[in-house]
Amino acid sequence: MSEPQQQAFKQRWGIAHVFASYNNIIIHITDITGSETIALASGGQMVRSDRLESSPTTAMAAAKKAAEIAMDKGINCIHVKIRAPGGHNGPTNPGPGAQAAVRALSRRGLRIGIIEDVTPLPHGGCRKKGGRRGRRV
Repeated sequence: MSEPQQQAFKQRWGIAHVFASYNNIIIHITDITGSETIALASGGQMVRSDRLESSPTTAMAAAKKAAEIAMDKGINCIHVKIRAPGGHNGPTNPGPGAQAAVRALSRRGLRIGIIEDVTPLPHGGCRKKGGRRGRRV
């Protein structure tokens, strides 16, 4: 880019919170403080069938919708925070739609800064459910 074009590109940052479980995906774009919602889309808004809510195709559609809304409101750069259910009972690795959602956000024209994993991890804390011998199937 030449010097005048570079000055014309004003970076407006936001944060994309991507919650990716094995049952659904939720993409929530906020301002840089994280307090004001700019765009919100989920897998359930994109498909009728429950089993397809977490698929990569659905994640891409949800990310595309959220990115378009954010870009209309002036956001052109985002930091991405990926979260899996985590905690004591949930899986600590994100579902199949997480990577597809990040790629779709990038393809829509949003510049991506930091990609961070913010899955809650227990350290000590309460006792896990299931009893002394675990869950008997």
